[in-house]
Amino acid sequence: MKSRALKALLCTTIAFALVWPTIKVHATSIKDLNSKQQRMDKEKSELHSKLDAKTSEINQHKATIENYMDQIASLDRKLTRTDLKIGSVLAKEHKMSKAINQLSVSVESMQQTINQRTELLDNRARALQENNGSLSYVTLVLQSQSLGDFIDRVGAVNTLLQADREILREQRDKKERLEEKQAELDGKVEKKKIYREQLELLRKSYDEQIIDKNRVIDKLEAEQKKLQTGKRLLEKEYSEAVTMSENVKREIEEEQQRLANLAAQMSSTSNAATSAASQMETGELPEVTFGTWTKPAVGRLTSNHGWRDLGEGAEFHYGIDLANKEGTPVVAASDGVVFRASPLSTYGNVVMMTHSIEGHIFTTVYAHLSQYKVSVGERVHKGQVIGYMGQTGRAYGTHLHFEIHTTPWEGQKVGAVNPLRYISF
Repeated sequence: MKSRALKALLCTTIAFALVWPTIKVHATSIKDLNSKQQRMDKEKSELHSKLDAKTSEINQHKATIENYMDQIASLDRKLTRTDLKIGSVLAKEHKMSKAINQLSVSVESMQQTINQRTELLDNRARALQENNGSLSYVTLVLQSQSLGDFIDRVGAVNTLLQADREILREQRDKKERLEEKQAELDGKVEKKKIYREQLELLRKSYDEQIIDKNRVIDKLEAEQKKLQTGKRLLEKEYSEAVTMSENVKREIEEEQQRLANLAAQMSSTSNAATSAASQMETGELPEVTFGTWTKPAVGRLTSNHGWRDLGEGAEFHYGIDLANKEGTPVVAASDGVVFRASPLSTYGNVVMMTHSIEGHIFTTVYAHLSQYKVSVGERVHKGQVIGYMGQTGRAYGTHLHFEIHTTPWEGQKVGAVNPLRYISF
């Protein structure tokens, strides 16, 4: 029995010894496979990350530009709110100045009356002093020669006394009213001083917001340049592709030079009659802002200034596009003189204006108009309707193509700047 049990144990031990290496090898293979799977999963994850990064890189320019445009739009809203506050405080200051002027006239008139009465009372007192007080009212009555004379003298004395009392009462009342008026005047002067301080703070804030906005525009334009291809497509260098003969260029330059002096003579403030005439327009008008420049039309900003790619390669856009329905009123962005109002190449119907701002000549361009409402040589004020939005010339959809040049007109490329630097859209 013991022999059989020993034999069975020996057989089991030999069998286990033969199987053990196989189990060990199999376990090692699984471990290797798992390790390999983990490496493959990691490589796959890295590949996905690279693909995602590549996709992000492809969309980066567009996303960055859109982000900058959102920032600019936000800053424009802040600028508009600040501009409205400036306008409101200016209106209050103007009203206060008018009230101060009226009060000053009233105070001056009251002071003159008081001075005259003071002089009258001083003369009366001086006359009594010169007579050593003997010419008193009592003496005057006692010197009467008869009863009738006494009654007359008493009546005269009463009249004089009443007149003196009246003068003194009026003098007292006038002085009290003068003090009240003077206090009111001082209060209004102090309030005007507060308004002036508010204006200074608001204008400082406005200037700081402009600086912030220009910083974002600098970043935007730097990002836009990345859209520029190595081999520039000259025929698509700028979207409007304005072509004109040398004669036409010279004609425009000469006409603008002739009218530049007229622009310099114009007031920097908008003309009330012109503004009132503009308000009679049935179309939607942009709100005329406080500063030198104002938005030329109500519309959606569909294309910014600078390098862009509309699907046919990089091209440079020398203005901005505002889209809206046909016939939307277009207004002058600043006071100026019209030096061209006619069809012009791919601009279609275009109005060009010369502006003299603090001795510096600017040019504005309003293109693709359905019609224009001004003529060459006409003086135009900021916010005045000069034409209507259309689709004439090289235009895809109804919109206004608007340019600002910091120079007299010498062609589309010279002096063209981003209008966003001057106007809140």
